[in-house]
Amino acid sequence: MFLLPPPHRFHALIFDLGGVLINLDYTAPIAAFAALSKSTAPLGFTQQAQAPLFDALETGHLTDAEFRAALRRTYEVPAEVPNTALDAAWNAILLDFPTERLALLRALRIAGYRLFLLSNTNALHRAAFDAILQREHGLADGLFSLFDQVYFSHEVGLRKPDPAIFQRVVADHNLDSATTLFIDDSPQHVAAAQAFGLQALWLAPGQSITADFPLLDALRGSAT
Repeated sequence: MFLLPPPHRFHALIFDLGGVLINLDYTAPIAAFAALSKSTAPLGFTQQAQAPLFDALETGHLTDAEFRAALRRTYEVPAEVPNTALDAAWNAILLDFPTERLALLRALRIAGYRLFLLSNTNALHRAAFDAILQREHGLADGLFSLFDQVYFSHEVGLRKPDPAIFQRVVADHNLDSATTLFIDDSPQHVAAAQAFGLQALWLAPGQSITADFPLLDALRGSAT
């Protein structure tokens, strides 16, 4: 399905998760919480920026229970709304993993690339997307079989665009920044990776890593 060159210009690839491997709908949790909440304030979570509450969750500084309690206070969610409804509203952002994207990862590994995942996420989302992978693709171990190593922000205590999280990945695996390519759909994360010294590609709205995206050109050494 994919005609991939062996490692040449780039030897290691660092992929973002949301919007790159799994499709997301940032408007869905905003609408879902509006239906649950007495507050008129929209959920402070977008692709471009997010409220400190969500930063704390995604760096592991809040437990799931503390996060739910903070959501109830901040967005005036009535006590009778069950936690399952809160979780469903929060997880509404997660859509599907297109099969061809997972196939591309497998093909890259066969071609000899070192693959890493670097995701800003949280325990509630992780449980939900692991369930999607199990249900739709039979991946009982989630994403771990597809990568050399997986980095989830809530587990390492760092999140993009903090340069420390790029340093963590590079140092852990003795990567050469000049031959390591970072792929993300958030321009602020791409800019941070480039400032750190990594090579980077921005996945623009409407693009997919398997179509209309210069990944293969980059691997062949014909794109920057």
